[in-house]
Amino acid sequence: MVGPLLRVMVCSPRTAGWDQHDRAARWQHLGFLHAPNFSVAQSQHETLCRELTAVGAEILELPANPSLSLDAVYTHDPSFAADAGLIAMRPGKANRVAEASLHSAFVSSMGMPLLGSIISSGATEAGDIVWLDSKTLLVGLGFRTNQAGAQQLREMLAPSGVEVLTASLPYGQGPAVCLHLMSFMSMLDDRTILVDLPFMAVETYQLLQSRGFKLIEIAASERDTLACNVLALGNNRLLAIEENRSTNDRLRQAGFDVRTFPGAELCANGGGGPTCLTRPLMRG
Repeated sequence: MVGPLLRVMVCSPRTAGWDQHDRAARWQHLGFLHAPNFSVAQSQHETLCRELTAVGAEILELPANPSLSLDAVYTHDPSFAADAGLIAMRPGKANRVAEASLHSAFVSSMGMPLLGSIISSGATEAGDIVWLDSKTLLVGLGFRTNQAGAQQLREMLAPSGVEVLTASLPYGQGPAVCLHLMSFMSMLDDRTILVDLPFMAVETYQLLQSRGFKLIEIAASERDTLACNVLALGNNRLLAIEENRSTNDRLRQAGFDVRTFPGAELCANGGGGPTCLTRPLMRG
């Protein structure tokens, strides 16, 4: 999750239909804070893509499809990349289930391998899945990812020698509000994690401590603007939301090169930061 980003899939607000009245009208049903402002969100997404291109990442745009909803801009969740290939998730949010097969079809058309798909009764969203190292996966169990989904991941990845650990997630604000494992931890490099400790289960904290990770806490005042959602670009570089200035300063003080983009509309409105907006497909 922290090597140099070489290839990444995105879905712009235009592709996700933020400019289409029928899709935009469902913003409350999908848990957005307010009706989407397409032009602002599209501009912010273009800034995000420029930052990704600046570090040498190849950007692939998911093709438009009638089954996409506003949530499709958050391309991280419906699929998961492993060395052996892409795994299609089975999102716990019903309107996103169709996205998994679209990710698989698109990636396959680009000549990339597919490893498998999560099936019922499993539920998984990639925002609940964190690589602690190349052979250890931590899976958060909550409203979007369940034990059956984690077990399917365990079986798929076992031939590659990957150990799948699980961690319970807090209730947070309940099932209507997205709370992923990555809502309160972002890998910055091999040994450093950005965390929102009050939301982290004790067992998860103890696991990270036992493995010798250095933890950097976000500024608590920036929790609602997704300060803990930071994308590692590799080589000590990070991509963060511009508005989270206090947390970004802490990261810079820790020696990271922090690049930013404005995210008030694109990120905070729908509850997805720079990691959520990207599906990394290849890292160096």
